[in-house]
Amino acid sequence: MSEEPLSVGVLGYRFMGKAHANALARLPMFFPEAPAVERDVIVGRDEEALAEAADQLGFERYATDWEDVVDDVDVFYNLGPNNVHADPSIAALESGTHVFCEKPLAHTLEDAERMRDAAQESDATAGIAFNYRFIPAIQYAKQLIDSGELGEIHHVRGQYLQDWLVDPEAPWSWRNSAELAGSGALGDLGAHTIDLARFLVGDRAGDISRLSGHLQTFVDERPVPGGDEGSLEGEGGESTETREVTVDDAYTAQAEFESGAMATFEASRFANGRKNDHTIAIEGSKGSLSFSLERLNELELLTEGDRGFQTINVTDPDDPYIDHWWPPGHVIGWEHTFVHENYEFLSAAAAGEAHSPSFEDGYRVQELLAAVEASDDAGEWVEV
Repeated sequence: MSEEPLSVGVLGYRFMGKAHANALARLPMFFPEAPAVERDVIVGRDEEALAEAADQLGFERYATDWEDVVDDVDVFYNLGPNNVHADPSIAALESGTHVFCEKPLAHTLEDAERMRDAAQESDATAGIAFNYRFIPAIQYAKQLIDSGELGEIHHVRGQYLQDWLVDPEAPWSWRNSAELAGSGALGDLGAHTIDLARFLVGDRAGDISRLSGHLQTFVDERPVPGGDEGSLEGEGGESTETREVTVDDAYTAQAEFESGAMATFEASRFANGRKNDHTIAIEGSKGSLSFSLERLNELELLTEGDRGFQTINVTDPDDPYIDHWWPPGHVIGWEHTFVHENYEFLSAAAAGEAHSPSFEDGYRVQELLAAVEASDDAGEWVEV
């Protein structure tokens, strides 16, 4: 444990802000070897909401301008909308502040490249929040693949399905804007799947070399929540103003790895009945495995000579990270993935070492997201 706590500043205090604040609070209890951390300052625009969030999430103070924070803390967490990932993160890296950024790395490939370059030129540690890498079952799957248990990789299948936008009256948010988010299901969900595929099979199958993609938007405009200032009011005071949806609601892609392994990827916010169904399956010459986020403590595994799949409960003390939690068989949950990734990132930052996944990994995923869009525009396969 470092002698002086690492002071942490966090941009963003809603969904991801709560997830990471919870992780920071859990670290000293379950990972006592982790660097000591001080939840210093939380950043946003709404002072009243900020003051409440700072109290709720355990931060000592709040600020309304990230420029006042990035060179005043040891570690800067950028958890804001995708279009504000680049400038604050780059400024922090240039001032020598360690940076942890939510995914996707940016809302455009150009900004992602700027961020990647800033990380390469900085002595500070930079990491991107692909938290699903840190699920014990995924870590175990990675060990099996790297050790050759599955043999030569033939197929990779990944899908991430949600249904929160099926209702055409679901309100518009920044996630429906290309200007703010960059892309829709592709960047929000597909980034996770593509990163997991690269992480799991990249050392044996190489990287993705070419792909073909298709994007679809099912609802072209959505109501503005609550009725923004200047909106038209219908009966009962409800807003009748709408805004255009400028991102995809769903995407599919087929891809080829350098080894010749085939991949199919899919994500949708219109998969009725699917709340957070992230699955990945890998088939090789000797065996196969599959994983579902909705059963994140389990791995379905077929090894050479088996007649069928076995379900492995990845909760033994010698499984990745499990010795920090509960007795064997006592499952962990989604929030624990943030504890694991914060432990790894902060340990790297305290030691002045590189972290994986890095901004380079984030940039590579962004390249692939851009290639899916380019393929959809051109209606043909594209080389990556």
